[in-house]
Amino acid sequence: VADDIQVGMMVEIPAAAVLADEFSKYADFFSIGTNDLIQYSMAADRMSENVSYLYQPYNPSILRLVNMTIKGAHKNGKWVGMCGAMAGEPYAVPILLGLGLDEFSMSATQILKARKVVTGLSYADMQKLAEKCLNMDSAAEVLGYVQSEVKA
Repeated sequence: VADDIQVGMMVEIPAAAVLADEFSKYADFFSIGTNDLIQYSMAADRMSENVSYLYQPYNPSILRLVNMTIKGAHKNGKWVGMCGAMAGEPYAVPILLGLGLDEFSMSATQILKARKVVTGLSYADMQKLAEKCLNMDSAAEVLGYVQSEVKA
């Protein structure tokens, strides 16, 4: 095995947040998994606050867990990526970048939408946006705020 190969792990929220410090001691990086397995198997709409679905991309509680995960990894000098539903939501991208997420994995069609959303925003703008969203009470409040602040 080549010396330059990195070892990473994919972890689901909330385990990612709770164990970020420990994971980052043993892996070179880790990815927060936000796949749609639950959505597909339970026919749940991830945007509905009436559904107990963990990866609602604008849910302030979930954003706080993501924030914890990123801080835990960065504390040990590791980077954090995200794949799946949350990473592919265009209006979630500036929030996640503002929290310090290092890398995304999303579909090609979502990349174009996400790029449109973040164009014209500085990193400082995204940090302010994320900080306000962490203190909100509902996904609807977060999404409404981001849409009002970001001109896409």
